[in-house]
Amino acid sequence: MAPVKAVLFDVDFTLAKPGPELMPEGYVRCGERHGLVLDAACYDEARDAALVDLKRHPELDHDEEIWVAFTERIVLGMGGAAPAARACAEDLTSRWQRHENFELYEDTIPVLDELRAAGLKLGLVSNSARDVREFASHHALEIDAGISSFHHGKTKPHASIFRAVLELLEVDAAEAVMVGDTVEDDINGALAVGMRAVLVDRHGFGARYEPCIDDLYALPAAIGLPRI
Repeated sequence: MAPVKAVLFDVDFTLAKPGPELMPEGYVRCGERHGLVLDAACYDEARDAALVDLKRHPELDHDEEIWVAFTERIVLGMGGAAPAARACAEDLTSRWQRHENFELYEDTIPVLDELRAAGLKLGLVSNSARDVREFASHHALEIDAGISSFHHGKTKPHASIFRAVLELLEVDAAEAVMVGDTVEDDINGALAVGMRAVLVDRHGFGARYEPCIDDLYALPAAIGLPRI
């Protein structure tokens, strides 16, 4: 097995989590601006129902309309009504593009610093409309490469988005590890191009792949690095 030379990370729910503006209370406040009275208590059920109907683009193209429609279904499930629900959903979806609306997990910077100290290259690969290099700069993350599906055109698990980051890092797939929170997008996509992968299960949904870690503090050991 080739030694690890680079680690690629998913961003959302791996390195960072949505802040207050993207949480149920943020939906309620946004709804008020659009003349809607939304019930924060209905968010989880509305999101789960919207996920049932969520369909990715058949060619794995980045399609922002998919997420606007997904968010609109959540707004409707929280008590919103057309046509204001659509405008509210567009407003909410645009917030996912703003770096300040995300908070890093407490383990993100110390673990990335540890990996860099071990001589590893670091990359980001995200299914989002954000510029992940600007995101990294905003949150003081030192990375070597980063690509979002909005700029690349294809979403994970499409092979081309992984290969594009590997090319920027100048490493072979066998020398890289992908770290992410979804099996379908992050793990299966990475394995298909010959990378190794580690699943991060921060919310205790249950391991569906091994190795699976509860947080990033366990990552160095999972990829064979001695702890500092």
